[in-house]
Amino acid sequence: MYQEVTESIPRGLPEACPAGAHASHTFPAPLPSARQSSLTRSLSDHPVGNDSQAMRTGQRQNKGMRTRLGCLSHKSDSCSDFTAILPDKPNRALKRLSTEEATRWADSFDVLLSHKYGVAAFRAFLKTEFSEENLEFWLACEEFKKTRSTAKLVSKAHRIFEEFVDVQAPREVNIDFQTREATRKNMQEPSLTCFDQAQGKVYSLMEKDSYPRFLRSKMYLDLLSQSQRRLS
Repeated sequence: MYQEVTESIPRGLPEACPAGAHASHTFPAPLPSARQSSLTRSLSDHPVGNDSQAMRTGQRQNKGMRTRLGCLSHKSDSCSDFTAILPDKPNRALKRLSTEEATRWADSFDVLLSHKYGVAAFRAFLKTEFSEENLEFWLACEEFKKTRSTAKLVSKAHRIFEEFVDVQAPREVNIDFQTREATRKNMQEPSLTCFDQAQGKVYSLMEKDSYPRFLRSKMYLDLLSQSQRRLS
């Protein structure tokens, strides 16, 4: 009986490599191309149930994500993205935005943030760098300071903290540990100034880092060029 089993093993196959053996052991020769093709067709005709379906679903999701990111990357550094998120209709907005106004955005970061079209353009630029949460946090803090109701102040403070400041928040901003913890302590008794330190850090980061790149970006230069052509 055992003899028959032994003889049924195909000739020419090497013995199993024992644990710890050297990697120079001989491996079986590759299958002929005809047998490889046959084996490939056989496997492709018999997917492995749920695992195969899950793999295909994951591939479709990844492809969709790559497509969305690709579209964003392709469109983002252009004036068309800016017009897509303007407060007014794009054509009307570009007509209202003068070259002088757009040029003044380069005077200072404060000037840019004081202009609604400047904020819209800067937000569009930050989206290309996947850092728009910094501007959104700063704007949320500015709006928070206008709160007059004590009850609303507390709920708004916790909402902003959970969305932007807390560790692993959905739109966590880039601040240091000490600032984050100081803001966390402020949540025990929220006030109109509880985000001042964190807001200042984020403002400084945008002013020194993102703002100069925005002024050099194709988006901003295209915007200036379009406004100048309207005057010629």
